[in-house]
Amino acid sequence: MVRADTGNDAGSDAGTDAADTEKAAAAAVDIELRWRTSVLTQSLFLCAAAALAAALVSGRWQLIAFAAPLLGVLCSAWWQRPSSVVSVRAAPTLLRCFEGERIETRVELTARPQGSAAGLTVTGPPGIDIEAPPPDAGSDRAVVVGAARWGRYPLRAAVEVVAAGGLLNASASADVAEVFVFPLAPPPSTGVPLTELLDRLGTHLTRRVGPGVEYADIRPYVPGDQLRTVNWAVSARRGALHVTERLTDRSVDVVVLLDMSAQPPGPATVATRRTVEGAVQVVQSALRRGDRAGLVGLGGQQPRWLGPDVGQRQFYRVLDAALGAGTGYRTTAGTLAPRPAVPPGAVVVAFSSLLDSSFGLALADLSKRGHAVVVVDVLEGCPLEGEQEPTLRRMWDLQRSAMYRDMRTTGVDVVAWPADVPLDHAMRPLPQRRLR
Repeated sequence: MVRADTGNDAGSDAGTDAADTEKAAAAAVDIELRWRTSVLTQSLFLCAAAALAAALVSGRWQLIAFAAPLLGVLCSAWWQRPSSVVSVRAAPTLLRCFEGERIETRVELTARPQGSAAGLTVTGPPGIDIEAPPPDAGSDRAVVVGAARWGRYPLRAAVEVVAAGGLLNASASADVAEVFVFPLAPPPSTGVPLTELLDRLGTHLTRRVGPGVEYADIRPYVPGDQLRTVNWAVSARRGALHVTERLTDRSVDVVVLLDMSAQPPGPATVATRRTVEGAVQVVQSALRRGDRAGLVGLGGQQPRWLGPDVGQRQFYRVLDAALGAGTGYRTTAGTLAPRPAVPPGAVVVAFSSLLDSSFGLALADLSKRGHAVVVVDVLEGCPLEGEQEPTLRRMWDLQRSAMYRDMRTTGVDVVAWPADVPLDHAMRPLPQRRLR
């Protein structure tokens, strides 16, 4: 596995173009404190209560004099109650890195009650590795985070505050930053089914005659042909000018369609992980060939899309759109892919578990528009948990095969992607299709 690269060196800081504005906007988060009695207050109360009880039982008034100072200290606890709000700021609040990389952010306690002591602890969900100083190391600290698996990891700051007299303490927590760990894409290039390509210079060899390098045919010279196309060897043998025709190279628009569901904080689920990793591999391969690539995510609470474009910057914009990081993408309503996101003649590669009927309707709609649509099935076996009877498993396989057949009749090619087979091998048998 290697980090995705579309022509230039890529790293965790390669996506800074999309995150410069977000790094500057590191607003403080106000956390409301709930004050309660400390262990010291409880100890003083127990001592005073024990002294008063002993005075009543034994009749010794000297014990009341012993408890009086303790009661006075306890009464002053409410006078020492400080403010109930603290402010915590993280810079930057949006972090991006790849799997296995480390990235640093600074978490600072910007406002706290006067005269009180505060401790700051940074925590995260399972799956993220956090290196932070101890809670009593001060109000400004550098936190280094990383994760072995890609996903969305919110960082939570927990604040422990002790009042000036030590009689009251409070604790509170809030999310101050969010870490987006991007997946690594395999180095092999993934092919896509080609259609009748638009008249735009690229790297895909077509059967059309025009400017190019691949040999097509030899024909007699026609006034207006460029002299550099003249084949002098053939012209000398035939006694008349002949020119060499070449096959043109064109580019294609590749739009990846994601079946997105609610992704919980922490490591990604198996289906979501395979969906996004396959999309990253297809987008990386398209951008390396000089094609335009875009992304449409359907099925979530707020469908999002990113129009096709070229270059390394587009790769990181696609990663942001896939994980919902930043604001570089657009949102849409409904369950169908918006027409500006899928330009005419684009090839659509979808990744889905094929369990949502609305996603199947979106694929059929794209096929009716004349696009070459390929859906990669990321689901392996029956999704039901536990042991299944052979009859139930057989019925599931038959139903799945029937669904594949019905989708092919609508013009949507279905490709199964087993876990032990690379994506480029699974998509290799796809036929080349023509626009209807």
